[in-house]
Amino acid sequence: MKDTNLADWLLQHLHGEGAMNRQLHDLLLRAVLQGQLAAGSKLPSTRWLAQQLGVARNTVIDAYDNLLAQGCLLTRAGSGTYVAEVEREPPLGLGRAGAHKAVAPAAPTLSRRGSALLAQAGVSARQWGAFMPGVPDVTEFPVRTWLRLHNRRWHEAKPERLSYAPGGGLPELREALAEHLRVARSVQCTAAQIIITSGSHQAVDLVARLLTDPGDTVWLEEPCYWGLRSTLQSLSLRALAQPVDAEGLSWPGRFKGAAPRLVLATPSHQYPLGMVMSLARRQQLLEHCRQHGSWIVEDDYDSEFRFGTRPIASLQGLDGGDRVLYVGSFSKTLFPGLRLGYLVVPKALAAPFAKASAELYREGQLQQQATLADFIRDGHLGNHVRRMRTLYGKRRECLLAAVQSNFGDALPVLGDNAGLHLVLQLPEGTDDRAIEASAAKAGIAVRALSSYYSNPASARRGLLLGYACVPEARIAPAFRTLAEVLRRAPTFRCKTG
Repeated sequence: MKDTNLADWLLQHLHGEGAMNRQLHDLLLRAVLQGQLAAGSKLPSTRWLAQQLGVARNTVIDAYDNLLAQGCLLTRAGSGTYVAEVEREPPLGLGRAGAHKAVAPAAPTLSRRGSALLAQAGVSARQWGAFMPGVPDVTEFPVRTWLRLHNRRWHEAKPERLSYAPGGGLPELREALAEHLRVARSVQCTAAQIIITSGSHQAVDLVARLLTDPGDTVWLEEPCYWGLRSTLQSLSLRALAQPVDAEGLSWPGRFKGAAPRLVLATPSHQYPLGMVMSLARRQQLLEHCRQHGSWIVEDDYDSEFRFGTRPIASLQGLDGGDRVLYVGSFSKTLFPGLRLGYLVVPKALAAPFAKASAELYREGQLQQQATLADFIRDGHLGNHVRRMRTLYGKRRECLLAAVQSNFGDALPVLGDNAGLHLVLQLPEGTDDRAIEASAAKAGIAVRALSSYYSNPASARRGLLLGYACVPEARIAPAFRTLAEVLRRAPTFRCKTG
């Protein structure tokens, strides 16, 4: 290709999007790989090409330098820049042998495990607004207080605080958490037993990797948060669903067959239905797990927010620290984007879990952890939780009033005594997933209760309605919109009044 032809071709393909030096590099690279610039051909000088293209000479020099570093060009002293001999791509539409037939690129193939994970994925693109469950009101977070503590930590930043986290996390945060959990949740632990994680998903992943082998049986509540099921199944574990009743996780008498290696439960606030595991059921579960060597993973999901009653003490505190691994996070109490959680393990597991956490995840965010430690120690966490409990209580009352106003007592409500959501039960035969999709088109985010069940045949029908991130003035009109979606649904049959 002659110099003038090259300049004309480049001018035709350069556009206003992206850095000019990157565009020029990519075009020249394509010309070399596709044979438009033959091996051994001389490129025009950087000065001449810059003048023809109307760009700075440094732009052309940068593109040439990158191609030289990649081995696509070479220089000859006193002679100029030439195209190097490289393996070239076939022209578009031609195979290596030159057959005149377009070859479609092969579709990427996922593993069976990867395909199964995506098939059951429940993650939503929308994470805010009426009535997205499980989302706190992040606009109420005390940003100025956090920023002041954060800035103070940066003023005194040490080199080790900008490196990887030590096994288990920042000691200051673990110490602050140990005291906080002892007072707020009756958790019995020392700072050494706490492993800082990036949230409950990572905590469960770590437990499963260290305490199970592929093929082991684990018990999950039915229904439960699908993210836990996905995490366990991705590790090739046999996840068995166990029903819940008014007293929480239920099972027929003693363990039948092989005892589960892990039992995952939400005893203080079952997710998503909201019941509390009774004391008798807690003691029964602890005794069975001690007898069979099973471990209990206690997910203390949004237990801080109870309305009308005091928070329920943790199962871990009742156990004394032998069989229970306690999981918590700050996603609901502070804000999800913080991505900090914790795992409390029995003393005998503290050292191996801390080492494994550092080995697998190479955590950091030590400045963030230090800020959180100050936030807890100075009393800001407790103050924030108390203030938000009052705010969420008012929003809960608004939503209950909206349900009553539109449907009376025709649609029962579950799980409204705690947490950040309630469950609106729907008549049997209602397609709650179709209603979820229709509500989304109307600008309302809800979750179908049936999607939390592993067995569709036994799934109850309903909608999870989150009220925490919805201003009080918005709740009634938003629910009216949802009510209209329900009334138009072909499968919805409800008698009101």
